[in-house]
Parts: sequence; C-alpha cells; structure tokens
Amino acid sequence: MSITQNRQRKRYAKYGNYLHYKNYVGNVEFSEEDSCFHGKIIGIKSLISFEGNCVKSITEDFHNAVDEYLIFCSEKGIEPEKPFKGSFNVRIDAALHRQLALAAHARGVSLNTMVEDVIRQSVSGE
Repeated sequence: MSITQNRQRKRYAKYGNYLHYKNYVGNVEFSEEDSCFHGKIIGIKSLISFEGNCVKSITEDFHNAVDEYLIFCSEKGIEPEKPFKGSFNVRIDAALHRQLALAAHARGVSLNTMVEDVIRQSVSGE
C-alpha cells in the first residue's frame, strides 16, 4: 500500500467502516440479528453487495464482488461505472445559491471552485 493510499484510508476511517479495492469503496455494517457483516459498493448506481461472517471473509467477498462486476461489464461490452468521478448535482435554496455565487465572484473564483473549497474545508476539518 502506498503512503497516499494509507493516508486516504485513514481519512476515510473517520467516516465509518470501508473496504477499498481497485478504486471501489464498500461500506461495512454488522447485523446482530443475522450474525454477519454485509455491505455494498458506494459511489456507483449499480447495486453490488457482499457479506461475510468475519473480516477475512467479507474482505474476500468484497474483492470477488468487484472482480465479478468488472468481468460482467467486460463480457457485456459495457464500461464499468467509475466511483466518485468528480461531478454531482446539488440542489440548494435559491437564496443560498445566490449568496454562494456572489461570494465566489467577490473572491475571483468560479462557483465550482468555491463549492469545492467549502466542501474540502468541511470534510478535512480545516
């Protein structure tokens, strides 16, 4: 694991329990009722789930789920979804949109740059 990957994993750790493989991220939850771990890949529209009864087995099932998804896409000739591709739609109150746009203009940056800066500050704790 590279230093950058290790830093990213530590940063994500404060948001919950995640597995990482081939640029895909899976959330992990525990079901007391079923006595197992389960999760799904986040950041894509396709529903890809995995489960296991211990850390090793859920990690293996997560890796298998990603590999099977990539094989399926290859066999069907479709492009696999890329998680967190860097764009998303946000709907906010019109007054807040106006305030943000004016603040961005006053700083001499685009609205996208302003939103990115605000989000970066929020998730990094700056």
